[in-house]
Amino acid sequence: MDADKKETIRPSERQKFSAAEFFRYVGPGLLVTVGFIDPGNWASNFAAGSTFGYTLLWVVTLSTVMLIVLQHNVAHLGIVTGLCLSEATTRYLPRKLSVPVLLSAVMASISTSLAEILGGAIALQLLFDVPIAVGAVLTAVFVSIMLFTNSYRRVEKGIIAFVSLIGLSFLYELFLVDIEWETVLVSAVKPSIPEGSMLIVMSVLGAVVMPHNLFLHSEVIQSRQVNLQDESNIRKALKYEFFDTLLAMTIGWAINSAMIVLAAATFFHSGIVVEELGQAQSLLTPLLGKAAGVVFAVALLLAGISSTVTSGIAAGSIYAGIFGKAYNIKERESRVGVLLSLGLALLVIFFIGDPFKGLLVSQMILSIQLPITVFLQVGLTSSKTVMGKYVNSRGTTLLLYAIATVVTVLNLKLLWEAIS
Repeated sequence: MDADKKETIRPSERQKFSAAEFFRYVGPGLLVTVGFIDPGNWASNFAAGSTFGYTLLWVVTLSTVMLIVLQHNVAHLGIVTGLCLSEATTRYLPRKLSVPVLLSAVMASISTSLAEILGGAIALQLLFDVPIAVGAVLTAVFVSIMLFTNSYRRVEKGIIAFVSLIGLSFLYELFLVDIEWETVLVSAVKPSIPEGSMLIVMSVLGAVVMPHNLFLHSEVIQSRQVNLQDESNIRKALKYEFFDTLLAMTIGWAINSAMIVLAAATFFHSGIVVEELGQAQSLLTPLLGKAAGVVFAVALLLAGISSTVTSGIAAGSIYAGIFGKAYNIKERESRVGVLLSLGLALLVIFFIGDPFKGLLVSQMILSIQLPITVFLQVGLTSSKTVMGKYVNSRGTTLLLYAIATVVTVLNLKLLWEAIS
């Protein structure tokens, strides 16, 4: 990012942990949180809750724990090296390998933007009966204005506001239904795979860890230039980053869990299986009242817009990294990356007859690319050449590779189930 947008954390040695200081580090994690409360997650969560009740809540818990480890690790790359994942790939991998890897990540970000723009378009259709194509254009244009005219810090604050509103929307919805809280608490930590639930289990798990979020987190955190400060401040940033990630991922876990709980308490107990988001909104109205249906659609619109912003930033970061540059919306490389992501996604939407089939295809593309990004990240953070004395310990490396393997297997199995 450009110099006038970089936030430098002033030296502050021998200070104890304080809430005021902690909130200076909050922000990067919340941007990432948006990525796993996007429209694709909505579809998976409502399918899980309406089909299997509270039973699959544990999947959200497990996937969130895995995500915390991966996001925490990639943030360390940005803090220690001052490079985002894309820049580090260009610097430390041979050109003939780094370019194809990053171009595949750009394709994944386009696929992500497609799902996010579709989510915003579906919400506009639910709220104002706007055609999907028109709603997609409106969503893409609004997001482009946010990215091309606002400073990064304003965009970050806007995303935090969006996430807060989405969370409050679901809290409001939960107050309208009767919930078996004891069952909810048990299901959140007790693994159970009902017959016929495997596809949804993998869908919920696979949708949480997304390629563009790993690039995004490293980009946002490196923009603070902590690596240029003294060692005490680097260590402090590493410590506070974990709390930022933990807080943000916990918020994401709560929102995703609330979706499943809401679907279970309304649709499952009424014997209704939700197969698309529009159906969920229309069914909520007679069950909970008109206000609940409107709140649902507004929250979906906020999720679509905010997740499109983050996918656009991620695309700009990835594409700029191919040329060894950090994300800076004033520079050509970042602008091209953003336009590629939003523009090509919008173009594909014009040819999609079934929006939800489009969401499925986008998830399949992410499943193909995800293993590449995860193993790339772990390889870089486990390299002493890249990380120096902050390289992953042997135990951390083994844990990361184990998570990477699990994520890869589950996502490939999800892909196989989808195409078979």
